[in-house]
Amino acid sequence: MKIEALQSRIRELKRTKNAIILAHSYQLAEIYDVADLVGDSFELSVAAQKTEAKIIVFAGVHFMAESAKLLNPTKKVLIPDPAAGCFLADCATVENLRAKKKEFPAAGVVAYVNSTAAVKAEADACCTSANAVTICRKLPQRQIIFVPDQNLGEWVAENLPEKEIILWGGNCYVHARISEEKVLAAQKLHPHAKTLVHPESPRKIRELADLVTGTGGMLKFVKGSNAEEFLIATEIGMLEKLSRENPGKKFFALAGECVNMKKITLAKILHSLEAEEFEIEVDPKITNAARQSLEKMIELGK
Repeated sequence: MKIEALQSRIRELKRTKNAIILAHSYQLAEIYDVADLVGDSFELSVAAQKTEAKIIVFAGVHFMAESAKLLNPTKKVLIPDPAAGCFLADCATVENLRAKKKEFPAAGVVAYVNSTAAVKAEADACCTSANAVTICRKLPQRQIIFVPDQNLGEWVAENLPEKEIILWGGNCYVHARISEEKVLAAQKLHPHAKTLVHPESPRKIRELADLVTGTGGMLKFVKGSNAEEFLIATEIGMLEKLSRENPGKKFFALAGECVNMKKITLAKILHSLEAEEFEIEVDPKITNAARQSLEKMIELGK
């Protein structure tokens, strides 16, 4: 099937099945065109909570679809490819987190949304890159175990010196592999460009930035900027959303792609909708606690 035919059939099925497609900004361009919302983790979490659709198809990785299910336990949530996992989420296990909590019994726990439902269930609140500092600031504990992204945790600590942020050892390989040499070369080639860096990036990359922010912050900055060129240090799919919302401005990628994000295709979305296959299920024993952590994120992140 050609792209247009796949898209037409997907739109038809959305109407007949009362379904919506939520897509992360890192998705392929052709998926943008069938999505009801393209956004960052926080936007998608809120949309998942508010939707009246019977079926949610999540064009993203597994933890995102899992979060949508937690916020909508009565809805059918589908992920087009169940193998679309997250290496960062895999960096934290319940057993390791429980051991860390015993080591720091007075500490609060903030779980980045890039984590499993089981890890979320052990946290006081979840966060996204956009609201991580806000969430950690609003929790009453002075010590915060921040799991699982070390670079994001470091960035939170830099912006929240009044708290002790206990770091985890995980990272997102897409951001961790951004080359300092590539950033410097791009800045030399585009001397008037603004450099926007995701906080999952290492400190040496963050230090080269004009702005360190999540994907939502990048969009806001670009829209309000008089600059015409931007160097973007996050997953390469973000350039599609930036370009669509800012015609006439130029964007240059400093990072590669997430292989798991790119496992989602139009053909897989169509199959998942047609067969209503690959439904997300969450262990009932952890559902309530994990949902409460996500709801706390939405409450505190406003």
